[in-house]
Amino acid sequence: MWSLVFLCAQKVVSDHASTCRALEFIPKELYPVLFKASFLGRKTLVLQDLVKRWPFPVLSLQKLLQSCKHCDCLPIKEKSSKLCVQAVILGVLAYLHQVMAGEDRKQQLRVLNMVGLQDDNLEQDPESMSLWSQTVTLSKACVDISQRHSEGANPSSKRRKGARSTLAATLAPGCQVYVEVHMDLFVNSTSSTILREALQVSSSSPLRLRCRDFRAEELSIRSTLGLLELLSPTSIRQVDLRFNNLGLPGLNVLLPFLTKFTSLLSLKLPYNNVDVRRLSVEMEASLQNFASQLGKLQSLKELNLGSSRLSGRLRQLLGGLQKPLESLELAFCYLLPSDLTFLSQSLHASSLKKLDLSGNNLCEPLLQPFQLLLKEAAGSLLHLDIMECKLMDSHLGALLPMLSCCTHLRYLGIFCNPISTRGLKTLLQNTLALPELRLIIYPYPVDCYSESLPWPTSSSSFLDSSFDQEKLSRVHAELQQLLAQAQRTDVTWSTDMYRHKTLDYLSL
Repeated sequence: MWSLVFLCAQKVVSDHASTCRALEFIPKELYPVLFKASFLGRKTLVLQDLVKRWPFPVLSLQKLLQSCKHCDCLPIKEKSSKLCVQAVILGVLAYLHQVMAGEDRKQQLRVLNMVGLQDDNLEQDPESMSLWSQTVTLSKACVDISQRHSEGANPSSKRRKGARSTLAATLAPGCQVYVEVHMDLFVNSTSSTILREALQVSSSSPLRLRCRDFRAEELSIRSTLGLLELLSPTSIRQVDLRFNNLGLPGLNVLLPFLTKFTSLLSLKLPYNNVDVRRLSVEMEASLQNFASQLGKLQSLKELNLGSSRLSGRLRQLLGGLQKPLESLELAFCYLLPSDLTFLSQSLHASSLKKLDLSGNNLCEPLLQPFQLLLKEAAGSLLHLDIMECKLMDSHLGALLPMLSCCTHLRYLGIFCNPISTRGLKTLLQNTLALPELRLIIYPYPVDCYSESLPWPTSSSSFLDSSFDQEKLSRVHAELQQLLAQAQRTDVTWSTDMYRHKTLDYLSL
Protein backbone atom coordinates (compact mmCIF):
# COMPACT_ATOMS: atom_id res chain seq x y z
CA MET A 1 0.00 0.00 0.00
CA TRP A 2 1.32 3.42 -0.91
CA SER A 3 1.09 5.92 1.92
CA LEU A 4 -1.25 8.87 1.68
CA VAL A 5 1.70 11.24 2.13
CA PHE A 6 3.49 9.69 -0.86
CA LEU A 7 0.35 9.86 -3.03
CA CYS A 8 0.01 13.55 -2.15
CA ALA A 9 3.70 14.09 -2.95
CA GLN A 10 3.17 12.51 -6.37
CA LYS A 11 0.37 14.97 -7.03
CA VAL A 12 2.48 17.93 -5.88
CA VAL A 13 5.43 17.10 -8.17
CA SER A 14 3.25 16.31 -11.19
CA ASP A 15 3.43 19.93 -12.38
CA HIS A 16 6.86 21.53 -12.46
CA ALA A 17 5.74 25.17 -12.62
CA SER A 18 3.41 24.84 -9.62
CA THR A 19 5.96 22.92 -7.59
CA CYS A 20 8.69 25.47 -8.32
CA ARG A 21 6.50 28.31 -7.04
CA ALA A 22 5.52 26.37 -3.91
CA LEU A 23 8.94 25.09 -2.84
CA GLU A 24 9.91 28.09 -0.71
CA PHE A 25 6.72 27.66 1.33
CA ILE A 26 6.94 23.86 1.77
CA PRO A 27 8.30 22.68 5.17
CA LYS A 28 11.72 21.07 4.90
CA GLU A 29 10.38 17.90 6.53
CA LEU A 30 8.49 17.18 3.29
CA TYR A 31 11.52 17.44 1.02
CA PRO A 32 12.54 13.75 1.36
CA VAL A 33 9.15 12.40 0.28
CA LEU A 34 8.97 14.94 -2.56
CA PHE A 35 12.44 13.79 -3.65
CA LYS A 36 11.30 10.15 -3.70
CA ALA A 37 8.17 10.97 -5.66
CA SER A 38 10.19 13.01 -8.18
CA PHE A 39 12.92 10.38 -8.57
CA LEU A 40 10.56 7.44 -8.96
CA GLY A 41 8.27 9.44 -11.23
CA ARG A 42 11.24 10.75 -13.26
CA LYS A 43 10.22 14.37 -12.73
CA THR A 44 13.70 15.62 -13.56
CA LEU A 45 13.00 19.37 -13.52
CA VAL A 46 11.33 19.15 -10.11
CA LEU A 47 14.17 16.93 -8.90
CA GLN A 48 16.73 19.52 -9.97
CA ASP A 49 14.87 22.30 -8.13
CA LEU A 50 14.58 20.18 -4.98
CA VAL A 51 18.30 19.47 -4.91
CA LYS A 52 19.10 23.13 -5.57
CA ARG A 53 17.07 24.06 -2.47
CA TRP A 54 17.94 20.99 -0.36
CA PRO A 55 17.55 22.09 3.28
CA PHE A 56 19.74 19.43 4.95
CA PRO A 57 23.54 18.94 5.15
CA VAL A 58 23.38 15.45 3.56
CA LEU A 59 21.56 14.15 0.50
CA SER A 60 21.92 10.35 0.32
CA LEU A 61 20.22 8.84 -2.72
CA GLN A 62 20.39 5.24 -1.58
CA LYS A 63 19.11 6.05 1.89
CA LEU A 64 16.22 8.11 0.56
CA LEU A 65 15.17 5.43 -1.91
CA GLN A 66 15.58 2.52 0.49
CA SER A 67 13.54 4.27 3.14
CA CYS A 68 10.67 4.36 0.65
CA LYS A 69 8.49 1.34 1.37
CA HIS A 70 7.49 0.93 -2.26
CA CYS A 71 11.11 1.19 -3.51
CA ASP A 72 12.33 -2.28 -2.67
CA CYS A 73 10.17 -3.92 -5.32
CA LEU A 74 11.47 -1.65 -8.08
CA PRO A 75 14.15 -2.79 -10.53
CA ILE A 76 17.61 -1.38 -10.00
CA LYS A 77 17.23 0.66 -13.23
CA GLU A 78 14.65 2.80 -11.44
CA LYS A 79 17.12 3.50 -8.67
CA SER A 80 19.88 4.49 -11.10
CA SER A 81 17.81 6.17 -13.82
CA LYS A 82 20.24 8.07 -16.01
CA LEU A 83 17.98 11.10 -16.35
CA CYS A 84 17.30 11.30 -12.63
CA VAL A 85 20.94 10.91 -11.60
CA GLN A 86 21.90 13.61 -14.10
CA ALA A 87 19.17 15.86 -12.67
CA VAL A 88 20.58 15.42 -9.17
CA ILE A 89 24.08 16.33 -10.37
CA LEU A 90 22.77 19.36 -12.25
CA GLY A 91 20.87 20.41 -9.15
CA VAL A 92 24.03 20.30 -7.05
CA LEU A 93 25.95 22.31 -9.66
CA ALA A 94 23.17 24.90 -9.83
CA TYR A 95 23.18 25.10 -6.04
CA LEU A 96 26.95 25.65 -5.96
CA HIS A 97 26.82 28.33 -8.67
CA GLN A 98 24.08 30.05 -6.69
CA VAL A 99 26.09 30.04 -3.46
CA MET A 100 29.31 31.03 -5.23
CA ALA A 101 27.55 33.97 -6.87
CA GLY A 102 26.48 35.22 -3.46
CA GLU A 103 22.78 34.66 -4.07
CA ASP A 104 22.51 32.37 -1.03
CA ARG A 105 24.98 33.07 1.77
CA LYS A 106 23.73 30.27 4.00
CA GLN A 107 25.04 26.98 2.69
CA GLN A 108 23.05 23.91 3.73
CA LEU A 109 24.11 20.98 1.53
CA ARG A 110 27.56 19.62 2.32
CA VAL A 111 27.47 15.96 1.24
CA LEU A 112 25.94 14.24 -1.79
CA ASN A 113 26.07 10.49 -1.16
CA MET A 114 25.78 8.51 -4.40
CA VAL A 115 27.22 5.15 -3.34
CA GLY A 116 25.32 1.93 -3.91
CA LEU A 117 23.16 2.98 -6.86
CA GLN A 118 24.67 0.57 -9.39
CA ASP A 119 24.61 -3.20 -9.33
CA ASP A 120 27.17 -4.98 -11.50
CA ASN A 121 25.50 -8.34 -10.93
CA LEU A 122 22.53 -7.34 -13.04
CA GLU A 123 22.41 -6.63 -16.76
CA GLN A 124 22.87 -2.95 -17.40
CA ASP A 125 19.73 -1.26 -18.67
CA PRO A 126 20.25 1.40 -21.38
CA GLU A 127 18.09 3.83 -19.41
CA SER A 128 20.17 3.53 -16.27
CA MET A 129 23.46 5.24 -15.50
CA SER A 130 26.35 2.82 -15.22
CA LEU A 131 29.05 3.29 -12.63
CA TRP A 132 31.51 4.11 -15.42
CA SER A 133 29.20 6.83 -16.80
CA GLN A 134 28.61 8.24 -13.33
CA THR A 135 32.36 8.41 -12.75
CA VAL A 136 32.94 10.26 -16.03
CA THR A 137 30.00 12.63 -15.52
CA LEU A 138 31.05 13.67 -12.02
CA SER A 139 34.71 13.93 -13.03
CA LYS A 140 33.84 16.33 -15.85
CA ALA A 141 31.59 18.33 -13.52
CA CYS A 142 34.36 18.56 -10.93
CA VAL A 143 36.90 19.78 -13.50
CA ASP A 144 34.47 22.26 -15.05
CA ILE A 145 33.35 23.90 -11.81
CA SER A 146 36.95 23.99 -10.58
CA GLN A 147 37.94 25.95 -13.70
CA ARG A 148 35.05 28.37 -13.15
CA HIS A 149 36.15 28.73 -9.53
CA SER A 150 39.71 29.55 -10.64
CA GLU A 151 38.54 32.04 -13.23
CA GLY A 152 36.36 33.81 -10.67
CA ALA A 153 39.16 34.05 -8.12
CA ASN A 154 41.83 35.05 -10.66
CA PRO A 155 42.32 38.85 -10.86
CA SER A 156 43.32 38.55 -14.52
CA SER A 157 39.97 37.03 -15.40
CA LYS A 158 38.03 38.81 -18.12
CA ARG A 159 34.84 38.76 -16.09
CA ARG A 160 33.42 42.11 -15.09
CA LYS A 161 34.94 43.47 -11.90
CA GLY A 162 31.75 43.54 -9.81
CA ALA A 163 30.94 39.92 -10.39
CA ARG A 164 34.58 38.98 -9.79
CA SER A 165 34.66 40.79 -6.44
CA THR A 166 31.47 39.11 -5.25
CA LEU A 167 32.71 35.69 -6.25
CA ALA A 168 36.14 36.20 -4.71
CA ALA A 169 34.56 37.28 -1.43
CA THR A 170 32.31 34.25 -1.45
CA LEU A 171 35.23 31.92 -2.11
CA ALA A 172 37.61 33.45 0.42
CA PRO A 173 39.52 30.96 2.61
CA GLY A 174 37.26 31.65 5.57
CA CYS A 175 34.20 30.79 3.50
CA GLN A 176 34.56 27.15 2.43
CA VAL A 177 31.95 26.63 -0.24
CA TYR A 178 31.93 23.04 -1.46
CA VAL A 179 29.88 19.85 -1.70
CA GLU A 180 31.62 16.57 -1.05
CA VAL A 181 30.42 13.73 -3.29
CA HIS A 182 30.70 10.28 -1.76
CA MET A 183 30.84 7.80 -4.62
CA ASP A 184 32.25 4.58 -6.03
CA LEU A 185 34.64 4.94 -8.99
CA PHE A 186 34.97 2.69 -12.03
CA VAL A 187 37.73 3.64 -14.45
CA ASN A 188 39.35 2.14 -17.53
CA SER A 189 41.80 3.29 -20.17
CA THR A 190 39.26 5.57 -21.87
CA SER A 191 38.29 7.46 -18.70
CA SER A 192 41.50 7.54 -16.67
CA THR A 193 42.60 10.97 -17.95
CA ILE A 194 39.47 12.88 -16.93
CA LEU A 195 39.30 11.08 -13.57
CA ARG A 196 42.94 11.94 -12.85
CA GLU A 197 42.26 15.61 -13.67
CA ALA A 198 39.24 15.60 -11.37
CA LEU A 199 41.11 14.01 -8.47
CA GLN A 200 43.99 16.45 -8.89
CA VAL A 201 41.72 19.48 -8.42
CA SER A 202 39.23 17.83 -6.08
CA SER A 203 40.72 19.01 -2.79
CA SER A 204 40.19 22.67 -3.72
CA SER A 205 37.20 22.36 -6.03
CA PRO A 206 33.67 23.35 -5.02
CA LEU A 207 32.74 19.79 -6.03
CA ARG A 208 34.97 17.32 -4.18
CA LEU A 209 35.08 13.62 -5.03
CA ARG A 210 35.48 11.19 -2.16
CA CYS A 211 35.84 7.57 -3.25
CA ARG A 212 34.56 4.58 -1.26
CA ASP A 213 35.10 1.65 -3.67
CA PHE A 214 37.67 1.94 -6.47
CA ARG A 215 37.58 -0.33 -9.52
CA ALA A 216 40.03 -0.19 -12.41
CA GLU A 217 40.12 -2.33 -15.54
CA GLU A 218 42.62 -2.56 -18.38
CA LEU A 219 44.96 0.08 -16.98
CA SER A 220 48.73 0.22 -17.03
CA ILE A 221 50.67 0.13 -13.77
CA ARG A 222 51.60 3.78 -14.20
CA SER A 223 47.99 4.91 -14.69
CA THR A 224 46.75 2.79 -11.79
CA LEU A 225 49.43 4.14 -9.46
CA GLY A 226 48.71 7.71 -10.51
CA LEU A 227 45.05 7.32 -9.52
CA LEU A 228 45.70 5.44 -6.27
CA GLU A 229 48.05 8.20 -5.11
CA LEU A 230 45.25 10.77 -5.49
CA LEU A 231 42.63 8.87 -3.43
CA SER A 232 41.89 9.76 0.18
CA PRO A 233 43.72 7.38 2.56
CA THR A 234 40.82 7.14 5.01
CA SER A 235 37.78 6.69 2.76
CA ILE A 236 38.72 3.69 0.62
CA ARG A 237 36.83 0.51 1.49
CA GLN A 238 37.54 -1.63 -1.59
CA VAL A 239 40.14 -1.75 -4.36
CA ASP A 240 39.25 -3.89 -7.38
CA LEU A 241 41.97 -4.26 -10.04
CA ARG A 242 40.91 -6.77 -12.67
CA PHE A 243 41.80 -7.52 -16.30
CA ASN A 244 44.95 -5.42 -15.88
CA ASN A 245 47.44 -8.19 -16.74
CA LEU A 246 49.75 -6.95 -13.99
CA GLY A 247 51.39 -10.25 -13.15
CA LEU A 248 53.22 -10.81 -9.90
CA PRO A 249 55.86 -8.08 -10.60
CA GLY A 250 53.15 -5.49 -11.28
CA LEU A 251 51.19 -6.39 -8.16
CA ASN A 252 54.36 -6.07 -6.10
CA VAL A 253 54.72 -2.51 -7.36
CA LEU A 254 51.11 -1.66 -6.49
CA LEU A 255 50.63 -3.32 -3.12
CA PRO A 256 52.88 -0.97 -1.09
CA PHE A 257 50.64 1.93 -2.16
CA LEU A 258 47.60 0.16 -0.69
CA THR A 259 48.95 0.16 2.85
CA LYS A 260 48.03 3.85 3.18
CA PHE A 261 44.34 2.91 2.94
CA THR A 262 43.73 2.29 6.62
CA SER A 263 40.08 1.30 6.14
CA LEU A 264 40.65 -1.10 3.23
CA LEU A 265 38.38 -4.11 3.79
CA SER A 266 38.30 -5.67 0.34
CA LEU A 267 41.01 -6.34 -2.23
CA LYS A 268 40.09 -7.93 -5.55
CA LEU A 269 42.86 -8.96 -7.95
CA PRO A 270 41.29 -11.45 -10.40
CA TYR A 271 42.47 -11.98 -13.97
CA ASN A 272 45.91 -10.48 -13.44
CA ASN A 273 48.01 -13.19 -15.08
CA VAL A 274 49.51 -14.57 -11.87
CA ASP A 275 51.09 -18.02 -12.09
CA VAL A 276 53.15 -19.21 -9.12
CA ARG A 277 53.37 -22.91 -9.96
CA ARG A 278 56.90 -22.98 -11.37
CA LEU A 279 58.96 -20.00 -10.28
CA SER A 280 62.58 -19.04 -10.72
CA VAL A 281 64.63 -18.09 -7.67
CA GLU A 282 64.00 -14.44 -8.46
CA MET A 283 60.25 -14.96 -8.76
CA GLU A 284 60.20 -16.93 -5.48
CA ALA A 285 61.45 -13.78 -3.79
CA SER A 286 58.77 -11.83 -5.63
CA LEU A 287 56.07 -14.17 -4.32
CA GLN A 288 57.38 -13.83 -0.78
CA ASN A 289 57.30 -10.06 -1.12
CA PHE A 290 53.71 -10.22 -2.37
CA ALA A 291 52.69 -12.30 0.65
CA SER A 292 54.52 -9.90 2.97
CA GLN A 293 52.69 -6.89 1.48
CA LEU A 294 49.33 -8.65 1.91
CA GLY A 295 50.16 -9.12 5.58
CA LYS A 296 50.51 -5.37 6.02
CA LEU A 297 46.87 -4.73 5.10
CA GLN A 298 45.66 -4.71 8.68
CA SER A 299 41.93 -4.19 8.02
CA LEU A 300 41.58 -6.67 5.15
CA LYS A 301 38.49 -8.91 5.34
CA GLU A 302 37.93 -9.89 1.69
CA LEU A 303 40.43 -11.20 -0.86
CA ASN A 304 39.79 -12.25 -4.46
CA LEU A 305 42.62 -13.93 -6.36
CA GLY A 306 40.37 -15.56 -8.95
CA SER A 307 41.94 -17.07 -12.08
CA SER A 308 45.43 -16.99 -10.56
CA ARG A 309 47.39 -20.25 -10.73
CA LEU A 310 48.17 -20.77 -7.06
CA SER A 311 48.75 -24.52 -6.84
CA GLY A 312 50.29 -25.43 -3.47
CA ARG A 313 50.96 -21.82 -2.46
CA LEU A 314 48.04 -20.78 -0.25
CA ARG A 315 49.97 -21.31 2.98
CA GLN A 316 52.72 -19.04 1.74
CA LEU A 317 50.25 -16.41 0.47
CA LEU A 318 47.78 -16.28 3.35
CA GLY A 319 49.82 -17.57 6.27
CA GLY A 320 51.14 -14.09 7.07
CA LEU A 321 47.74 -12.47 7.54
CA GLN A 322 47.28 -11.57 11.19
CA LYS A 323 43.50 -11.31 11.09
CA PRO A 324 41.03 -13.78 9.60
CA LEU A 325 39.48 -13.22 6.20
CA GLU A 326 35.69 -13.33 5.99
CA SER A 327 35.45 -13.59 2.20
CA LEU A 328 37.82 -15.59 0.03
CA GLU A 329 37.41 -16.04 -3.74
CA LEU A 330 39.73 -18.57 -5.33
CA ALA A 331 37.86 -19.50 -8.49
CA PHE A 332 39.89 -21.33 -11.16
CA CYS A 333 43.08 -21.25 -9.08
CA TYR A 334 44.24 -24.85 -9.73
CA LEU A 335 44.20 -25.65 -6.03
CA LEU A 336 45.83 -28.76 -4.59
CA PRO A 337 44.82 -30.84 -1.53
CA SER A 338 47.52 -29.10 0.48
CA ASP A 339 45.85 -25.74 -0.19
CA LEU A 340 42.46 -26.82 1.16
CA THR A 341 44.12 -28.62 4.07
CA PHE A 342 45.87 -25.38 5.00
CA LEU A 343 42.61 -23.42 4.73
CA SER A 344 40.73 -25.88 6.93
CA GLN A 345 43.40 -25.53 9.63
CA SER A 346 43.92 -21.77 9.29
CA LEU A 347 42.48 -18.91 11.34
CA HIS A 348 40.35 -17.99 8.31
CA ALA A 349 38.20 -21.15 8.21
CA SER A 350 35.89 -20.44 11.14
CA SER A 351 35.36 -16.80 10.07
CA LEU A 352 34.49 -17.30 6.41
CA LYS A 353 31.16 -15.80 5.36
CA LYS A 354 31.76 -16.06 1.62
CA LEU A 355 33.77 -18.78 -0.12
CA ASP A 356 34.17 -19.23 -3.88
CA LEU A 357 36.04 -22.32 -5.07
CA SER A 358 34.42 -22.52 -8.50
CA GLY A 359 36.45 -24.04 -11.29
CA ASN A 360 38.60 -26.17 -8.98
CA ASN A 361 38.28 -29.94 -9.26
CA LEU A 362 36.78 -30.80 -5.87
CA CYS A 363 36.63 -34.55 -6.53
CA GLU A 364 39.28 -36.82 -5.08
CA PRO A 365 41.83 -36.00 -3.81
CA LEU A 366 40.41 -32.55 -2.88
CA LEU A 367 37.10 -33.87 -1.61
CA GLN A 368 38.26 -34.82 1.89
CA PRO A 369 40.10 -31.56 2.68
CA PHE A 370 37.08 -29.67 1.28
CA GLN A 371 34.85 -31.60 3.69
CA LEU A 372 37.10 -30.54 6.56
CA LEU A 373 37.01 -26.92 5.39
CA LEU A 374 33.20 -26.95 5.21
CA LYS A 375 33.03 -28.42 8.68
CA GLU A 376 35.19 -25.62 10.09
CA ALA A 377 33.31 -22.89 8.21
CA ALA A 378 29.81 -24.22 8.94
CA GLY A 379 29.11 -21.79 11.77
CA SER A 380 29.78 -18.63 9.73
CA LEU A 381 29.27 -19.47 6.04
CA LEU A 382 26.59 -17.45 4.22
CA HIS A 383 27.63 -17.80 0.57
CA LEU A 384 29.19 -20.84 -1.10
CA ASP A 385 30.11 -21.04 -4.78
CA ILE A 386 31.27 -24.44 -6.05
CA MET A 387 30.26 -24.11 -9.70
CA GLU A 388 32.09 -26.12 -12.35
CA CYS A 389 33.88 -28.32 -9.82
CA LYS A 390 33.15 -31.73 -11.49
CA LEU A 391 30.99 -32.81 -8.57
CA MET A 392 28.77 -35.83 -9.21
CA ASP A 393 25.98 -37.32 -7.12
CA SER A 394 28.40 -39.36 -5.02
CA HIS A 395 30.57 -36.33 -4.22
CA LEU A 396 27.52 -34.23 -3.40
CA GLY A 397 26.27 -36.98 -1.09
CA ALA A 398 29.58 -36.90 0.77
CA LEU A 399 29.23 -33.12 1.24
CA LEU A 400 25.63 -33.11 2.43
CA PRO A 401 26.37 -33.74 6.13
CA MET A 402 28.64 -30.68 6.17
CA LEU A 403 26.26 -28.55 4.12
CA SER A 404 23.43 -29.45 6.49
CA CYS A 405 25.48 -27.92 9.32
CA CYS A 406 25.83 -24.57 7.54
CA THR A 407 22.81 -23.16 9.35
CA HIS A 408 23.38 -19.57 8.20
CA LEU A 409 23.86 -20.41 4.52
CA ARG A 410 21.88 -18.07 2.23
CA TYR A 411 23.31 -18.88 -1.19
CA LEU A 412 24.63 -22.05 -2.82
CA GLY A 413 25.97 -22.11 -6.39
CA ILE A 414 26.48 -25.57 -7.92
CA PHE A 415 25.92 -24.78 -11.59
CA CYS A 416 27.78 -26.80 -14.26
CA ASN A 417 28.32 -29.90 -12.13
CA PRO A 418 27.31 -33.33 -13.54
CA ILE A 419 24.50 -34.00 -11.06
CA SER A 420 21.35 -35.99 -11.80
CA THR A 421 17.74 -35.12 -11.05
CA ARG A 422 17.84 -37.60 -8.20
CA GLY A 423 20.94 -35.88 -6.80
CA LEU A 424 19.22 -32.50 -6.95
CA LYS A 425 16.17 -33.81 -5.10
CA THR A 426 18.43 -35.28 -2.42
CA LEU A 427 20.17 -31.91 -2.10
CA LEU A 428 16.82 -30.14 -1.80
CA GLN A 429 15.59 -32.48 0.93
CA ASN A 430 18.82 -32.06 2.90
CA THR A 431 18.81 -28.27 2.73
CA LEU A 432 15.16 -27.69 3.65
CA ALA A 433 16.14 -27.30 7.29
CA LEU A 434 18.54 -24.42 6.58
CA PRO A 435 16.45 -21.48 7.83
CA GLU A 436 18.32 -18.66 6.06
CA LEU A 437 18.76 -20.33 2.66
CA ARG A 438 17.22 -18.22 -0.11
CA LEU A 439 18.89 -19.08 -3.43
CA ILE A 440 20.37 -22.17 -5.09
CA ILE A 441 21.77 -22.00 -8.62
CA TYR A 442 21.61 -25.59 -9.78
CA PRO A 443 22.93 -27.33 -12.94
CA TYR A 444 20.98 -28.83 -15.80
CA PRO A 445 20.65 -32.46 -14.64
CA VAL A 446 22.75 -34.97 -16.57
CA ASP A 447 19.65 -37.04 -17.31
CA CYS A 448 18.18 -34.04 -19.19
CA TYR A 449 21.19 -33.72 -21.45
CA SER A 450 21.23 -35.14 -24.95
CA GLU A 451 22.82 -38.60 -25.02
CA SER A 452 24.34 -37.89 -28.42
CA LEU A 453 26.56 -35.12 -27.06
CA PRO A 454 29.35 -35.26 -24.45
CA TRP A 455 28.92 -33.64 -21.06
CA PRO A 456 30.06 -30.00 -21.42
CA THR A 457 33.35 -29.27 -19.73
CA SER A 458 32.66 -25.64 -18.85
CA SER A 459 29.74 -23.28 -18.23
CA SER A 460 30.44 -21.58 -21.56
CA SER A 461 29.85 -24.92 -23.33
CA PHE A 462 26.26 -25.20 -22.15
CA LEU A 463 23.67 -24.77 -24.89
CA ASP A 464 19.99 -24.85 -24.08
CA SER A 465 19.34 -26.63 -27.37
CA SER A 466 21.45 -29.56 -26.13
CA PHE A 467 18.93 -30.29 -23.41
CA ASP A 468 15.52 -31.83 -23.49
CA GLN A 469 13.47 -28.74 -22.63
CA GLU A 470 10.44 -30.83 -21.69
CA LYS A 471 12.47 -32.80 -19.18
CA LEU A 472 14.01 -29.63 -17.79
CA SER A 473 10.58 -28.08 -17.27
CA ARG A 474 9.36 -31.22 -15.56
CA VAL A 475 12.35 -31.31 -13.21
CA HIS A 476 11.86 -27.65 -12.32
CA ALA A 477 8.16 -28.26 -11.62
CA GLU A 478 9.00 -31.23 -9.40
CA LEU A 479 11.50 -29.17 -7.42
CA GLN A 480 8.95 -26.40 -6.98
CA GLN A 481 6.39 -28.93 -5.79
CA LEU A 482 8.80 -30.31 -3.20
CA LEU A 483 9.51 -26.79 -1.94
CA ALA A 484 5.79 -26.03 -1.70
CA GLN A 485 5.09 -29.26 0.17
CA ALA A 486 7.83 -28.38 2.66
CA GLN A 487 6.52 -24.80 2.94
CA ARG A 488 9.84 -23.43 1.69
CA THR A 489 8.67 -21.35 -1.24
CA ASP A 490 10.94 -18.63 0.15
CA VAL A 491 13.85 -20.53 -1.43
CA THR A 492 14.54 -19.91 -5.13
CA TRP A 493 15.94 -22.77 -7.21
CA SER A 494 17.17 -21.57 -10.61
CA THR A 495 19.50 -22.51 -13.45
CA ASP A 496 19.96 -18.86 -14.40
CA MET A 497 23.28 -17.79 -12.92
CA TYR A 498 23.04 -14.25 -14.34
CA ARG A 499 19.50 -13.22 -13.48
CA HIS A 500 19.63 -13.54 -9.72
CA LYS A 501 21.60 -11.23 -7.49
CA THR A 502 24.24 -13.06 -5.46
CA LEU A 503 25.56 -11.88 -2.13
CA ASP A 504 28.21 -9.21 -2.04
CA TYR A 505 30.38 -9.53 1.03
CA LEU A 506 30.35 -5.81 1.81
CA SER A 507 26.56 -5.78 1.85
CA LEU A 508 26.26 -8.63 4.36
